[in-house]
Amino acid sequence: MALLYNRISHEELKQRMLASDEQRTTVSFYEYFPIEDPQQFRDDLYHKLSAMGVMGRIYVAHEGINAQVSMPTDHLELFSTFIRDTIPSQQYIDPETGKKMLRINVAVDDNGKSFFVLKVKVREKIVADGIDDPTFSMQNRGQYLDAQGFNALSENPDTIIVDMRNHYEYEVGHFQNAIEIPSDTFREQLPMAADMLKDKKDAPVIMYCTGGIRCEKATAYMKYVGFKNVFHVDGGIIHYANSVKEQGLENKFIGKNFVFDDRLGERISPEIIAHCHQCGQPADTHTNCVNSGCHLLFIQCAACAEKYEGCCSNTCQNIIHLPEEEQKKLRTGIDKGQNIFNKSRRRMRKTEL
Repeated sequence: MALLYNRISHEELKQRMLASDEQRTTVSFYEYFPIEDPQQFRDDLYHKLSAMGVMGRIYVAHEGINAQVSMPTDHLELFSTFIRDTIPSQQYIDPETGKKMLRINVAVDDNGKSFFVLKVKVREKIVADGIDDPTFSMQNRGQYLDAQGFNALSENPDTIIVDMRNHYEYEVGHFQNAIEIPSDTFREQLPMAADMLKDKKDAPVIMYCTGGIRCEKATAYMKYVGFKNVFHVDGGIIHYANSVKEQGLENKFIGKNFVFDDRLGERISPEIIAHCHQCGQPADTHTNCVNSGCHLLFIQCAACAEKYEGCCSNTCQNIIHLPEEEQKKLRTGIDKGQNIFNKSRRRMRKTEL
């Protein structure tokens, strides 16, 4: 019987990946489509993808699939053909064949070290949205905008551009004039966005996210609550960045695009718009505190990384020099949860440094 789960330790797999000189390509894709038996779909997918050397994170639910993965570059065409034959989609029209197919976003700034294990999980939803109304439908979603269409509509002074990502993603990079929905979770953002724009229901509203999956659902929600002219960036920031480069268009995205893999970001424009959370100098490199009992996600410049040895505070820096047994005692029972630096919640203060 074929294995349907990884049996090797994550640490060993990570070390193998870092030591490997194999050329790999990172891609992402999603699709809202009905899956009758998510568990069986998941098992079949794991079996096929593991045989191709695919690594990454995939969520499967009755409402569809969401994936960020990498594979040996030599297998990219085989992988793309398999995925497009498996998943029905109306997202993208192949310019050569005219066939409608799934859009697969290729990473903008890829070192091939994005993932080191394959995880395929069944979830209640591919994007947790907090929507319980059975009349809500993804079929009534906003209009797609390609890069050229986005640039044109964004020039309209009445257009509202809404970033549907988390605050730490917005902090390091966003579209010009985009508004932030200050929240840690997508389910919180949906009603907040509708409330913030409640007097603008007739205005053009463009929503965007990393690869398209969150903003596509957000446009369906905005139409559900009465907004009339709702759009979203086709393929998200990743496809937009590739398109402006390929087509020689003006790039209206400033800074870095945060990504949820070991890279933690891909450079879209040279501007650094964020600051080190420790010293305040310009910086946009996210890192996780090296103290295993903390692992806070925060921005750290190179000087502070050296000064604090990759830690978020003097407290954590002292802890990493304790014997391992003492460190284990200190982190026993700790639930780090979503441990992310947030200025508004004062999760990390300079007085601790």
